[in-house]
Amino acid sequence: MARTLLVALRACLLTLAVTGLAYPLAVTGAAQLLFPFRANGSLVSDEKGTPVGSELLAQGFANPAYFHPRPSAAGNDGYDPTSSGGSNLGPTSAKLRERVTSDAAKLLAENPEARGPVPAELVTTSASGLDPHLSPDAARWQIPRVARARNVDPSRVRGVVDALVEGRDLGFIGEPRVNVLLLNLALDRQFGRPEGMAAAK
Repeated sequence: MARTLLVALRACLLTLAVTGLAYPLAVTGAAQLLFPFRANGSLVSDEKGTPVGSELLAQGFANPAYFHPRPSAAGNDGYDPTSSGGSNLGPTSAKLRERVTSDAAKLLAENPEARGPVPAELVTTSASGLDPHLSPDAARWQIPRVARARNVDPSRVRGVVDALVEGRDLGFIGEPRVNVLLLNLALDRQFGRPEGMAAAK
């Protein structure tokens, strides 16, 4: 019996050392060596070098001079990276219909010069509630509002959007997209920050 317990204890300690210490240290070291930006959270900094967010996580923008991301159901007030998740409301949910209808009306009021209907992704949350991207069409739909708020020609804002469109991964996976945080930071760099505003974050 004692021999069996000793063998089991040795196996347990070896497994703990390999899977609980050696493997995590090796993976962390390799990640820091090969992909330090990704391994450290893909943090994005403003022109002063101050971190303002992660390019992997959406954050809310209320100022009309910034592009707005998808709505978020992550946390009580949305955009909470410690509480990632969707609303779990289905297509038959009256609560979901009411929220979408209310959000669509608000978007139309805020974007009176926008062409076409409100893009679906601007009134629907992602599964994580933290999707940092919009489709190019959803970003372009907001251009008139952003251009008016910044007092610049819409074609100049469109140029910034078009320059930041990310293609499909490996040329065929996913859809073209625009990272909202990177887009708003690019606007600040090119046109300056809106009056009385801190850096986009």
